[in-house]
Amino acid sequence: MTLSYRIAMPGQVWSVAVPDPSGPLYVTSYGASPLETVVTMLDLSGSVVWQRTYAGTGRPQSRLSDDGTLWVAYPMQAGRVLEGVLPDGTTHHRVVPESQVGEELSAFVLLEDGFCIAWASTSRLLRMSEGEQPASSQPRVARYTWEGDCVWSTPVVLGAVSHPGVIGMGVETGRQVRALRPWIPQEVAADRWEPLLVSGDRVAASFTDERSGIGSTCFLDLADGSIVSATPPAPAGRKAIAGPGEFLIGSQGYGAFTTSLHGRDGSATARWASHGAMVVDGRGVICGPELENRLPSRSLFRRLAPGNTLSDGPPLTGYYTSYPAMDREGTTVFWRDGKLIAVDRGLDAHELFAMNDDRKVMGRTLLLGDGRVVVSLDSEVLAFQTSLGPLAEGPWPCGDANLLGNPVLR
Repeated sequence: MTLSYRIAMPGQVWSVAVPDPSGPLYVTSYGASPLETVVTMLDLSGSVVWQRTYAGTGRPQSRLSDDGTLWVAYPMQAGRVLEGVLPDGTTHHRVVPESQVGEELSAFVLLEDGFCIAWASTSRLLRMSEGEQPASSQPRVARYTWEGDCVWSTPVVLGAVSHPGVIGMGVETGRQVRALRPWIPQEVAADRWEPLLVSGDRVAASFTDERSGIGSTCFLDLADGSIVSATPPAPAGRKAIAGPGEFLIGSQGYGAFTTSLHGRDGSATARWASHGAMVVDGRGVICGPELENRLPSRSLFRRLAPGNTLSDGPPLTGYYTSYPAMDREGTTVFWRDGKLIAVDRGLDAHELFAMNDDRKVMGRTLLLGDGRVVVSLDSEVLAFQTSLGPLAEGPWPCGDANLLGNPVLR
């Protein structure tokens, strides 16, 4: 296995996507400052085809559509804008969905007939750049046509949050260290990991208390925006699409380390004592590297088995991990602890590549044609030539959620 190339981007990479396994690569990153977004197209040899810069974006976001249009979200005086960029780098279309004072387009996905958007409090960085605007007090989820017309908009009330692992000491606890009573968040943000997922006729939108990281996932009906149910408040974690109308919801921190499977009605149908970056293949098998918040590592590569049981794979060193991909033979590939690791269907680990590297910011792993693996590490994009097979067909993160970077299962 060989390292084909490593390309430096203008700043930290937030997204890498491709229209199909033959490329090209669309890389969305910070620019010279956190208030600048740069979109770069690379061919599969690593050469820059074109590059575009957007000012005032604060939090880079992009999604690639089936027709090869890259949609980029950024703020401007007219409001929050979605701009479609064609494969030649020119602007195809701009959409300005109606927004409210103090809210930010925190996450969006592309549907067959438009957009689904999660709105939440504008980040402090962006508020400072826009003259200290107040933060919005309530998040919402909305659906729009391609022209920006609102189909529905649903407020999401996070309400009081709490968790037994959140402890403190003060007058209200009698100066004793105890679990804090439920509190109302001062600022609600979209979850850091997989904040907006769409599967079949269901939307999973996750919002958290900005200060504590305690939050909830709200399940909505895609057709009319009605709220189906919501998870109890818990520490935020990784999430995934598990099947039509089904989602995996992870929780980690304050003593929590779990993953639960939720069906169309939002109720939990399974729960495992593990949390990680999970993939789901075409047979519904769930597996991936654990992401426990501790060092030295106790994490394993795990398979989430029926009956809420776990199958142990190889132990994993290090901590920070790229989101994995899986080939059709059931081999899962990801970057961790300076190594490109492949775990086969039999749960045996294979080290494909290693180098001295301790970067803490990692993106997704993309599996392209002819065994090419692409990983983003901080401000670089690395490509490897491997003997892995074609990308698996499954709910997550295969298909649209892998290559296009658009977490929607139709």
